[in-house]
Amino acid sequence: LQDRNGQISTLVIPSSKQQVCVNFSFNTFASFLAFVSFLLFCVSGATGSGSPFIHEVRKDEDIYSPILRKLFNESHHIFVGLQTIREDLPSKNKKPQFVSISKNYRSVIRACMEELQQVAVSTKNAEMSVHPLIRSVLLQVSILLAIELIWNLCEVLFIDAAPAGSLLLHLLDWVRLHKADVDEKARDVLQSDSPAEHRDYWDVVISLCCAGGELCAPGGTQTLTEFDVKWRHWHEEVDRCLQDNSFASNQHLEVLCKILLGDEDTLLEHKDLLGTWYHFLVSRLLFCHPTVKPTELHYYAQSCMTMFLDSRSAPEPLDSILLAAFEFDIHQVIKDCSIALNNWWFVAHLTDLLDHCKLLQSHNLHFGSNLREFLLLEYASGLFTHHSLWQLAVDYFDHCLEFGRVYLELQIERVPLDTERKALKVLRICEQRQMSEQVRSICKIMAMRALRNNRLGSALSWSIRAKDAAFATLISERFLQDYCAKGTFSDLDLIDNLGPAMLLSDRLTFLGKYREFHKLYGEKRFKEAAKLLLSLMTAKIAPRSFWMTLLTDALPLLEQKEVIFSADQTYELMFCLEELTSSLNTPSSDSDKSMQEEDVELTKVELLRLALSRNLAMAIVKEGTVET
Repeated sequence: LQDRNGQISTLVIPSSKQQVCVNFSFNTFASFLAFVSFLLFCVSGATGSGSPFIHEVRKDEDIYSPILRKLFNESHHIFVGLQTIREDLPSKNKKPQFVSISKNYRSVIRACMEELQQVAVSTKNAEMSVHPLIRSVLLQVSILLAIELIWNLCEVLFIDAAPAGSLLLHLLDWVRLHKADVDEKARDVLQSDSPAEHRDYWDVVISLCCAGGELCAPGGTQTLTEFDVKWRHWHEEVDRCLQDNSFASNQHLEVLCKILLGDEDTLLEHKDLLGTWYHFLVSRLLFCHPTVKPTELHYYAQSCMTMFLDSRSAPEPLDSILLAAFEFDIHQVIKDCSIALNNWWFVAHLTDLLDHCKLLQSHNLHFGSNLREFLLLEYASGLFTHHSLWQLAVDYFDHCLEFGRVYLELQIERVPLDTERKALKVLRICEQRQMSEQVRSICKIMAMRALRNNRLGSALSWSIRAKDAAFATLISERFLQDYCAKGTFSDLDLIDNLGPAMLLSDRLTFLGKYREFHKLYGEKRFKEAAKLLLSLMTAKIAPRSFWMTLLTDALPLLEQKEVIFSADQTYELMFCLEELTSSLNTPSSDSDKSMQEEDVELTKVELLRLALSRNLAMAIVKEGTVET
């Protein structure tokens, strides 16, 4: 278990042969499950039924990628903006905002992906020896490509909820956006000396044909019925050309004609140009069912995947996720993405957006938390492990109404307070949310650290902020000890501006008032200074150990030509001196002092008695004289 200072406790698991020492630091539900799995492994291994291998469970490493940190930072702003959309707005007014927010998320994904691709290219050109780095970057690129592909499809089917007719237009855009290699090949062909003779010419033509265009699907003000009539007429015309052998003289044109008719065998013969089963799906819909309804998608998606993929190989996780989306099974999409992807960023933000679109009401997890909140809590908990991204996590916890506060209180205590600046950031977060226990804890830790480093001013400031009277008393004592040793105060600005904070403890009150005495004395306001000095002793605010210092401070006032202390005040000072000397003459006090210290004390006492006697005589004469 990791504490605030980064210390990790050690778990020792005994077995029949040896002891296994393992360090654990888990702060998310997923890492806790890994911990439990390891314990089960150890137990089964001890009995001889377990695997002889130990598998390393790694933390989420994406948060340590500088480029991916931009993804986390920028998506955080989008997330916060999404939470401000008013719940009481009509759905028709909120839908454009949700679509716009979805596109903003995708633009951030795309920007990070392109930057990663540039890094991969530049790194490969610079040093061929850093292949592991290149592989890591390319893996991140492939993950972001998959994330954008899934998000874009979810945007089309769930968030924008495109109806029949325009649905195919959106799916065409979706496929074209994720198949940029066709455009690159087309540029190469067009830039050649003789494009028609280029070896990739017909491949490019067929690829562009399969990608379709807006003229091949309903759009504008045209109704679905009008388009269907025109499309059927066009389809019959193409079929007639094929039956008449109009293109028999050119094999490539005949292939194009079959593709335009949606011939499945011809399309499958060119599966290497299509690349994926979902591209095959969209092309098939374009030429056979352009007015497909959303409710019919799952049938065509399943049949296209079965036809396109090799029957001997199982579908990849991405295939299963896309198929679940075409089946409009939101819950299955989120579940599969949670398993397949290497971080919680995607599922947390997509689920949050879908929840705002009111699409997740029927999908709640156990443990009393809904799906959205569970995923946001896991994502934010992961952010808290990073030295700077933890600040983003605070906003995610704030918008988890059920358990966000509890998670924040637990996680904020684990943020290492490396610097005073960071401690102030953490403190400000806690103060804004009235987290009084965490505020006191942070202030106490920082006060203790400052005290260990002999930074008394900082220690006192933190203890006042924590409202810790005992610690403030301790630090005030240290201030007074330093004054006795050096004859001056450190951190005068802090002491001069204590204000109401000096009432936190008696010793702090004395420290503030004693400093006030010195200011009055420095300003030659002797009578006020004398009155304050006497009140500190007679009101028992000053510690007994400091009385001699106060009486010594009174000496310059007693030696003034003008009478500062009245007769009554002088009597009170005499009483304090006698009370002090009686305690100093006890055996317990004498045994702790050297002969030299005793001589100094006696000399001070004699000087004070002489000064008090003179002042008393002068005060009596002055007070007994009638002024004319």
